[in-house]
Amino acid sequence: MSLPLHERSLTPTELALVADGELFRSKERTILKVQALLATLQASLREDLGKATLLVPSGFDPAKAQSVKGERLEQCPYQYLDYPKHFLGDDKFTFRSLCWWGHHLVFAMIVEGGQVKQCKKNFFDRFHRFAGQDLELSLAPTLWEWKRGEGYTLPITHDRKAQLAAVLSGRAWFKIARFVPLDSPALREGRLPELGRDTFRSLLPLLSL
Repeated sequence: MSLPLHERSLTPTELALVADGELFRSKERTILKVQALLATLQASLREDLGKATLLVPSGFDPAKAQSVKGERLEQCPYQYLDYPKHFLGDDKFTFRSLCWWGHHLVFAMIVEGGQVKQCKKNFFDRFHRFAGQDLELSLAPTLWEWKRGEGYTLPITHDRKAQLAAVLSGRAWFKIARFVPLDSPALREGRLPELGRDTFRSLLPLLSL
């Protein structure tokens, strides 16, 4: 992208940023730490998945996973793990653990396609197991929106059952997530894998036969 001449010179703040090699070395160390935490989480989820009998799509492969890192999710770096992971045609079934730098940590169960009808039934039949557990239903028109708050998510609380039913009515997909602030004591203590595993377990009743 070509910049006008008057925008090409670097400000003192920008020059200091470019010159700060330790900043970029620290960033790389942090990326590697987050990757290691996500790998630990994956091992825990694999263990849980092996013990459970779940409602999964045809062709589901419990060995499939995806680990991704990028730089520009709304101008901020991000890292995520999809495990378990199933994207085949119109069917989607994944548990995504996303560390969105500058925003928050998100653990989300994503389901689209043939399993949705039974998962919705399980959600309302077992509603007391989800309500009041710091879980939120995505209101966004896409599965790939990761903001939280009014217009984006609706907390799953005991008094919102009818409202949640109205949101899910007619939808061919849903996403239920737990958001964790990046300054959370649990993250400072390196407990990302435990947070992810606890969230996955709390959502298993969606998928239980």
